[in-house]
Amino acid sequence: LERMRSTPDLDGSLLDRSLLFYGSGMGNSNVHATDPLPMLAVGAGSRHLVLPKKTEIGNLWLTVANRYGIPLEKFGESTAMIESL
Repeated sequence: LERMRSTPDLDGSLLDRSLLFYGSGMGNSNVHATDPLPMLAVGAGSRHLVLPKKTEIGNLWLTVANRYGIPLEKFGESTAMIESL
């Protein structure tokens, strides 16, 4: 992340223009549970958000797609966009 932060890109840094995700597909792989799903999103800004329990992962991907200019109404089992993102 520090290397991306120190790499110039247009009027900011490479990190300013990126959105990276790190996580797991399972919250508890012993029972194939997807809640809570550990996920870290890193990019421009300095906010720490904890989404409500049972937030559909499809809501995250739906929100990301729309924020990056891909107008989708639904993604998988999404129920709504995540307005705090």
